[in-house]
Order: sequence, then structure tokens, then C-alpha cells
Amino acid sequence: MIEAFEGHTQGLSVADVSRQTGLSRAAVRRLLMTLEMLGYAESSGRAYRLKTRVLKLGFSYLSSSSLPAIAQPILEQTSELLHESSSLSVLDGDEIVYVARSAPKRVMSVGLSVGSRLPAYCTSMGRVLLAGISRSEFAAYLERVELKALTPKTVTDKGSLTAIIERTRGNGYTLVDEELELGLRSIAVPVHNRMRKVVAAMNIGVHAARVSTEEMIQRFLPVLQGNAALLAQVLG
Repeated sequence: MIEAFEGHTQGLSVADVSRQTGLSRAAVRRLLMTLEMLGYAESSGRAYRLKTRVLKLGFSYLSSSSLPAIAQPILEQTSELLHESSSLSVLDGDEIVYVARSAPKRVMSVGLSVGSRLPAYCTSMGRVLLAGISRSEFAAYLERVELKALTPKTVTDKGSLTAIIERTRGNGYTLVDEELELGLRSIAVPVHNRMRKVVAAMNIGVHAARVSTEEMIQRFLPVLQGNAALLAQVLG
């Protein structure tokens, strides 16, 4: 229910939340009253809004997980060496969530920060993370996801996406060229734990006009792979 408020700066009514969540109005009203009592929401007339206390939920994850804290200096090292943005994300449902980021330059029109979410199918980190799940899990993902064209270059054919994910599994990296946003090019690699399970993805994002795909593979990829391996070693 908390997620229903995303993007609704003017607040939502009980009826609005009920429509978005599929819960009955009575259930929504009880839950909103509970959130209000606990300090996570406030009401003004018919509209409910989340309060800043909700941020504590995200901070609780960050403070309890060693991954973001360990990754941050490695991302900063990557950005300092290549003078480009570097990020770390994990898979959450059908989206990726940014858990750490170092951005000396802004490469997207929409600003990204820790906690930002993007669709997995058209992002480099998303494709690396999708390549890290089982084929049966990916088949289930493909069944439910809608592949929307965010740019003229976005891959929206499910057969083509499947082939890309298979190549990503084999290559150990993927490069996405202006599929999420025109002018944005990114390359990503997986981060493994000691059992070789993919636990996160690390990427570098650049302006397409400034850095070619060839340079990203030849110069950026080795740095990214080295730092992802370093992060894996530190995670143990």
C-alpha cells in the first residue's frame, strides 16, 4: 500500500488507494489509520500523504546490509578512474533498485539516487540480474512483464530479449545502447557471492555521443569486471 503513493505528491484518497491496490475500502481505511497512528502517514481532508518517517524503512535496509557500504568506495574508485557514473543495484520483483551510486556526471535527464527504481528489461544492470536468475524464473518474468518502448531503440520482442539474456549469461556482461533513454549508453557486470550466485549488478553509464560502444567494451569493461571481482572478494 505504501508503494501506491509513489508519484502522487498531492496525496491519495481511500478510494484511490483501493483502486490501485485491489484492497477493499474498509481494509485500506484501517491500514491508513494504522500508518497514521504510527507516524508514517498523515491526512488532510480526504487525502492521505506519506510522512518522512517512511524513509526510515529504506534506511533500515541500508544500515542492515553490508553491500551498499562496502560497494560505495569501489564505485567511487571506478568513477574517479573513468570519470563516469557508476552504480550498484539489486533485483526487486520486475525492477532494479539502486542501492549505491557514484555520479561525478549526470547522464540521464531523470536524476537517479539510492532507492531509484527502473524496469529490468531495458537496463544494463537489469539484464545482468535477469541473467542471474534461473531460466524457469526468467520464463515466469517474461510471461508477466509488458515490454514497453521507452525509446525507438528499446527491445520489445520477448524472443529477442530472451536471446540477449542468454548472451549475457555467456558473456558475463551486457551493454544497453539508448534503450532506456536516448543519449544514454551503459555497460554492466554481475557481482557474485562466494557461492557464485548473482547478488547485485554494477554498471557504468555514459553519454552516447561521448563514448563509443567499442571504447566501453575495450576500456571500461575490464575496470568494471575488476572492481566487481574486488567487491565479490570483500563480500566473501
